Amino acid sequence: MSAPSSSGYNTPDSELESILPIHPTAVRRPEYIKVNSENTTYTDENITSKYFYRGADVVISDGQFNVTPTVKPFEFQTARKVGKTGLMMIGMGGNNGTTLCATILANKHQICWHTKEGLQQPNYIGSVLRASTVRIGSEPGTAKEIYVPLCDVLPMVHPSDLVLGGWDISGVPMDKAMERARVLDYDLQRQVKPHMALFGSPLPSIYYPDFIAANQEARADNVVPGADKQVHLEHIRADIRRFKEQNDLDRVVVFWTANTERYSDIIPGVNDTADNLLASIRSSHFEVSPSTLFAVAAILEGEPFVNGAPQNTFVPGVIDLAERHKSFIGGDDLKSGQTKLKSVLAEFLVNAGIKPLSIASYNHLGNNDGHNLSAERQFKSKEISKSSVVDDMVDANRLLYKPPVPGTKGKVTKGEHPDHIVVIKYVPAVGDSKRAIDEYYSEIFCGGRQTINIFNECEDSLLATPLILDLTILTELLTRINYRDVSAGQADFAPLYPVLSLLSYMCKAPLVKPGTDVVNSLGRQRNALDAFLKACLGLESNSDLLLETRIW
Repeated sequence: MSAPSSSGYNTPDSELESILPIHPTAVRRPEYIKVNSENTTYTDENITSKYFYRGADVVISDGQFNVTPTVKPFEFQTARKVGKTGLMMIGMGGNNGTTLCATILANKHQICWHTKEGLQQPNYIGSVLRASTVRIGSEPGTAKEIYVPLCDVLPMVHPSDLVLGGWDISGVPMDKAMERARVLDYDLQRQVKPHMALFGSPLPSIYYPDFIAANQEARADNVVPGADKQVHLEHIRADIRRFKEQNDLDRVVVFWTANTERYSDIIPGVNDTADNLLASIRSSHFEVSPSTLFAVAAILEGEPFVNGAPQNTFVPGVIDLAERHKSFIGGDDLKSGQTKLKSVLAEFLVNAGIKPLSIASYNHLGNNDGHNLSAERQFKSKEISKSSVVDDMVDANRLLYKPPVPGTKGKVTKGEHPDHIVVIKYVPAVGDSKRAIDEYYSEIFCGGRQTINIFNECEDSLLATPLILDLTILTELLTRINYRDVSAGQADFAPLYPVLSLLSYMCKAPLVKPGTDVVNSLGRQRNALDAFLKACLGLESNSDLLLETRIW
């Protein structure tokens, strides 16, 4: 006998009880893209592709730009089997952590709920992987462009299959923590609560009061005891191993979605190399932050670590350690609202030949993130993360902005740059509904001025949660991709470089390979992601030239 359909008022036991078809963003599809090319081969285990990376070398001599096109052959190998994947969140009991757990459960059990707008169904809207598409070619004869979901280009873990766990300095059980967050509609909370209760309380976390705001102390009732940072490191490593073993996982992604920390000072001999950092942990040096400790634990366990907050978790010693162990790291800071829009609008203005003179950004919000950011040192981390977003766009156009010049003492100045300020205020009444106000003041033709004002109201955690899913899913995928540089005579396939800069689209302050430029342009970040995924299928990046529409 089949299970009765849910009315949307009761908690269904499985997706068989859904009263609505599964939302397109949550549908499971078979691996249905096959590339017919001598550059792409398929086995039961791998997809192997040949890709020709085209660029250009530019030499400037006496004002002359001498350009030489280059072509470098690469091969990519992607493991087709998607392993069982766990997500361990630091800050599991916070707004983002509880929202992620509850919405995955809602999708997994197809829980529908009622609001004043009517019947709602679970989905993954807001996820770039699950809810956006990419062009893979055109139909012969009609030249009609063909788009597929981005998550279908290569085999990726389905978000509903993630095994969830993590730590929090607050021991409030997950169902109560969801209520405390006040993010989700009451009727959804009511129905998902029995499932959330099964999580119990998060694991005890690391709490060093100097790194987060003093106003968080009242929540810190679930902490690993003592002050020995080496003991804490081993405790976290044991947590990761136990979670992996108990759930029979192939991969665990460790994700920081806890409070913003203050910036750590970079001190020679303390955190500047892997060996110095490990020694500083053994000596419980005061400048080793909780997030850095979690990152080190993940690296030593061979599991990827993603930082979803703005602090400088990845001190040079962490990057050095990740390189040594060939373990993956990525971040920093989730790019969900104001900064994402800024990375689009600033690029639009500069590419249109318009010169932004100042960008003034104001925010107020009332969730616990806003409470923590009301402390000066934690706000400074966020200010740094938000303020660098237009740098590469300015550097790309020295027709509008004067270039850097050597200073009086030999140091190179930053060069002309728009005035850029960021203000964040804590207003408890608005809760998770963040308000962002931006003013773009620009110079236009022959001394004219233009002002653009934007008011953006958004539910902070409902924008951030899909990004956590995207970062987790993409990180797991990148652990299954190996490459071979044919031009360098590389014989064997090797893992990608440990710093996963392909995560940049979802991050305010993207972590990149040391010595390389940061790209903040949202368009370029998305193009890079699309191009890389297609390269793993042996496909060239689609050109917007659309030559077939411009010739006879």
